[in-house]
Amino acid sequence: MRTDGFNAFNSNILLGHTCKVWSHKAFLILFLFSCFIGTSQEQVAATIDSTTIKIGQQINYNISVKTDSTKLVVFPEGKSFSPLEIISSYPIDTLQNNDTYRLVKKYGLTQFDSGQYTIPRQKVLVGDKTFYTDSLQVMVNTIAVDTTKQGLYDIKPIIEVEKAASNWWKYALIILLILAIAAFLVYWFIWRKKPMTEKEIALLPPYDRAKLALKKLDESPYLEQQNLKDYYSELTFIIRKYLDEKVYDRALESTTGELIDRLNLLKDGNRFGISNEDIENLERILRRADLVKFAKSAPDIELAKLDRETIDAEIDHVKEALPEPTEEEKLLDEQYRKALARKKKRRKIILTVISGIALLSAIYVGFSLKYGFVYVKDTIIGHESKELLEGTWVTSEYGAPPITISTPKVLGREQIPMPKAFQGKMKVNTFGYENLGRLSIVLSNVVLEQPQDSLDLNNVINGTLKTLEAKGAQNIITKTEKFTTPNGAEGIKTFGSLEFPIGESDDLRSGKYALLTFTSENRVIQQILMTWRNDDVYLDDIAQRVINAVELVKAKEE
Repeated sequence: MRTDGFNAFNSNILLGHTCKVWSHKAFLILFLFSCFIGTSQEQVAATIDSTTIKIGQQINYNISVKTDSTKLVVFPEGKSFSPLEIISSYPIDTLQNNDTYRLVKKYGLTQFDSGQYTIPRQKVLVGDKTFYTDSLQVMVNTIAVDTTKQGLYDIKPIIEVEKAASNWWKYALIILLILAIAAFLVYWFIWRKKPMTEKEIALLPPYDRAKLALKKLDESPYLEQQNLKDYYSELTFIIRKYLDEKVYDRALESTTGELIDRLNLLKDGNRFGISNEDIENLERILRRADLVKFAKSAPDIELAKLDRETIDAEIDHVKEALPEPTEEEKLLDEQYRKALARKKKRRKIILTVISGIALLSAIYVGFSLKYGFVYVKDTIIGHESKELLEGTWVTSEYGAPPITISTPKVLGREQIPMPKAFQGKMKVNTFGYENLGRLSIVLSNVVLEQPQDSLDLNNVINGTLKTLEAKGAQNIITKTEKFTTPNGAEGIKTFGSLEFPIGESDDLRSGKYALLTFTSENRVIQQILMTWRNDDVYLDDIAQRVINAVELVKAKEE
C-alpha cells in the first residue's frame, strides 16, 4: 500500500512553516518514507518457548518457514534480535512433507537487565520475496535477594572527572623562553653600556677624552711586560694632547723645554692660572719620558705608576686653571649633550622595536609553517568557527529511541504542530541548532505507531532534498554511500554541495551539506541534516566531528 497523504503532510508542514529565513527550522520535518510493499500468503512464523524468564536465563526463539525445494531461504543473523542478546545459533532443522519443506531455525536469546522487552520483527528471505515475523513480548524478572543475609549499601557518589589537560602550557613556556632569549640579546647588543667607539670618543670633551685615555692605559700590558718606552709615550701624549686642545695649540709638536717655557709665559701673563708646582711636576715627568724614549733609561715600575697618578692630578689642575666658560658656552654645551643623549636613546628604541617586530615575525612564521598561516592568524585575531571547534562540546541523547551525538552547542527542541490527520499515528521529535547562517544542525526522530512492511530510505532521502529545494536551495550535487556508526548501526550518508539563500534576500551562498538517514523495526526513521558554508575550513572539521560521533541507541520497551 502507498500513503501519499503522509508525504503531503510533510510538505505542508515544511513549506507552511512560519520561519522564512534559511535556518535549521526549515528542516524540522523531513520527508520520512513513501512506498510500502505488500505481503504474500503467510509462510513464516516465529515462536518462543517462554514469555517469562529470569535475568541471564536462556529463551529459545524458533523461526519456521514452509516452502518448496526450489526456494533459497535466508534466516536473520547478527544484532537483529536487539534488545535481546544471542547466546547461540543452532543448525537448521528440515522436515519434508511431499513437495514442501518445513525449515526450523532455533536461536538461544537472553537479557541481563530486568523489564519487559519486545523481540522485533525478523526479516526472512524466501526466494525473491521478503517476509517478516511477528514481534513477541518477553518479561525478564529480577532474582529475589535475601536482604537478611545480603548487606545493603548506599549508591556510591558521583566521581568528578578532571578535564584532560591541554598542551597550552608547553607552547606558553616555549614562547616565554624565546622572549627571554630575545630580551637578553636586545639588552646585550643595544642597551648594555658597551665600550665607546673611536667615533664616539672623538665627540667627547678634551677633559673626558684624557680621563678615558688614562683608563685605557691602565688596562694595557705595558707595565706587565716592562715596556716602559711605550708606556711613557702614551702617558705624555695624553697630557700633551689635552694641553694642545685647551692651553697651547702647538703642545704636541713642541719639545719639552719649549712647552714648559710656553706654560711659564702664559702663567706670568695671567692668561693661565697654573701654579709653579704643577709646571715643575709636568717638566719632571716629560723629561723622564724623554730619557726613557731616547736614552733607554729604565725607571722603577712603581715610579711609572706614580707618574701616571701625577698626570691624572695635573689634568684636573689644568682644567681648574682654565678660564671659566661663559654662560652661553655652558648652555650650548649642555644642549649638545642632551641632543646627543636623545639621539642615542632614540636609536636604541628604534633598534629595540625593529628587533621586537623581527622576533614576532619569526615566531609567526615558525608556527605558521607548522600549523598553517590561516590557523595562526585566526588563533591570534580570533575566529568564531574555530572557537566552536576547539570549545567544550556537548554529548547528549536526543529523541526516543535516542540518538547520541556530540555538537558544539546543545540542540534545542523544536515544537512542530501535527495535523489532525496524522495525530496518533506517529511521534515526531526535532532538535536543532544554528549559528547565524554559518552552520545548521537538525536532528529528526520519527516513530510510527504501527510498523510498515517496508520503508524505502531512498524515497525518504529524496523527499528531504526536495524540501531543501523548496526552501530555496539550488544546484544541489548529491553523493550517496553506506554509513556505519561506531557502535555498528548502519544507515545511508548523503552529502555534497549546494547554494542556499542568505536570510530573506535572493543572494545565494555556496555551501555543503551532509544527511544521515537510519531506520529500524520498519517504524523508526532517524535523520541528521547539517548544512554549512563552503568558505570556512573549521566548519568542515566541525561537520566531520559531528558525523564521527553519531551513535544509535536501541530503545527498551517496558
